Amino acid sequence: MASLDTVSIAILLGSLLIMAGILSSLVALRFGAPLLLVFLIVGLLAGEGGPGGLKFNDVGAAYMVGSIALALILFDGGLRTKMATFRLVLAPAGILATFGVLTTATLTAPMAVWALGLSWTEGLLIGSIVASTDAAAVFFLLHAKGLRLRPRVAATLEVESATNDPVAIFMTILLVEILMKGAQSWGDIFSLLVQQISLGAVIGVAGGYIMVWVLNRLNLPQGLHAPFVATGGLVVFALTGTLQGSGFLAVYLAGLVVGNNSTRAHNMLITFLDAVTWLAQIAMFVLLGLLAWPDLLLQRLWPALLVAAALTLIARPATVFLCLAPFSFSLREKLFVSWVGLRGSVGVFLASIPLLVGLPGGQIYFDVAFVIVLFSLLVQGWTIPAAARQLGIALPRAGVVARRVELDLPGQLEKELVGYPVVAGSPYLRRGLIPKWARPMLVVRSEEILNPVEADPVREGDYVYLLAPPEKAQALDRFFVNAPLPAKPDTRLLGDFFVAGTVTLGALADIYGLQVAGDHTEVTLADYFTEMLNHVPRSGDIVQLGPIALLAHKVEAGVVVTVGLRLDEPEEQATLPGLAKAWLRRLQKWIG
Repeated sequence: MASLDTVSIAILLGSLLIMAGILSSLVALRFGAPLLLVFLIVGLLAGEGGPGGLKFNDVGAAYMVGSIALALILFDGGLRTKMATFRLVLAPAGILATFGVLTTATLTAPMAVWALGLSWTEGLLIGSIVASTDAAAVFFLLHAKGLRLRPRVAATLEVESATNDPVAIFMTILLVEILMKGAQSWGDIFSLLVQQISLGAVIGVAGGYIMVWVLNRLNLPQGLHAPFVATGGLVVFALTGTLQGSGFLAVYLAGLVVGNNSTRAHNMLITFLDAVTWLAQIAMFVLLGLLAWPDLLLQRLWPALLVAAALTLIARPATVFLCLAPFSFSLREKLFVSWVGLRGSVGVFLASIPLLVGLPGGQIYFDVAFVIVLFSLLVQGWTIPAAARQLGIALPRAGVVARRVELDLPGQLEKELVGYPVVAGSPYLRRGLIPKWARPMLVVRSEEILNPVEADPVREGDYVYLLAPPEKAQALDRFFVNAPLPAKPDTRLLGDFFVAGTVTLGALADIYGLQVAGDHTEVTLADYFTEMLNHVPRSGDIVQLGPIALLAHKVEAGVVVTVGLRLDEPEEQATLPGLAKAWLRRLQKWIG
């Protein structure tokens, strides 16, 4: 009976710790603190060296839970990454995730050698452990406090954080083997790297397509689609690792394939993985916190802080500026990318490997990595919104999260039912704009179900349900958010939306339901500016396209590179003063 009581107590304590982490997330969301920090501190305080006094020293269990959690996090990250976004930033994010990790580790190593009295190989191991950025922390903080980042900057940071783990893991395991078994030849190292990447890529892509095939061809019982995909991701991860490939690369690519193909129960997959990923992260962070001893952390605090400062202020900025030099990122964008090099779960997880294999001095790596992660989340994590505003990378915006409901329609994969509440200030309510690929089906008003004709005009407080392709459903959010127009166009963050100058008028018309002459459908926005203006386009120029004002945001050599879109209020065109203003603009343009 005593053993049964022990099991019950362990379940009770574990459940209470997870519940404490979940409830503490409300505080983190309120003050913008990274959730990883909260969970780590909960585990630290509950551990044997903290006030909780809970004894836990099973490094193997922590490593297993950490592996599962990271695999699910990366799979979920791949599932949410659109292929268009992935291709857009593949070059800069790919260089940061590969060469950047190596450079960061190399530049961090000298401070670790000097501050901790380590050998160069041991110092490089410290650098490798903390070289990668944390996907969970980056994803959370980039969307915290209503920040809207420039699209390419946000995409680069997200893809980098989701893809740089395999290189850091490879370097860490390689250096641990060198410290335990002796030096290896460069040929062996190169062949092992090629094997890891090639197997990870092949198995990951193949595994993703197999999951898509099973979801769409086999009639799984209702409710089992999401568990199948989650366990399928873990199978891909474990199989690749068993065959000496990069399981972390494989599981990310598998998620990318599944997320960018039409599948049954797509929304259920997203919702289920949200919950599973949250629980896995909480369990991993709490267990890693339980492994740490406050007394040991305090003993190595100052040397670890020196390493953290060198990583944050020297290694990361130098790496970012070097890796992004071939690309057209501005100075402010590079500074912001440098500052968002958040360290998190991967660093503490990798630091447990020396402990797991019994490497001499293994506790040093764990303690130093733990302090560096705390430093990064406290100093960088809490200052990201302020840094974004100071550097002009983002501005705060309130009330921009649309409350979207998605329902799968059995028997087909092309369309799903997407529902939104109609809120004041939304583009849909202001102008009735909706993409051509979305078709309103019904409106719920005062608990009464109406068809679109009966409900016309739609009112604030209605609930609108539309048919839309699953891969485009999220793009509908922008039409149903409370986003009143600014008094004047903002040349840093543009009125409503932001597109490239190479986008055609036809593509824009499809999205906004505009009428464009047949011979203009293939005309790019850049060419449209040249056609409509009587002078060489300049930054800040505005031309009209139906109800949309086009703002020339970035102009290079007389060619518009990026364009801001602003939805004009209907009253301007419907009132006498509005008509007068419109005619005055045309007269000024004609006069030149």
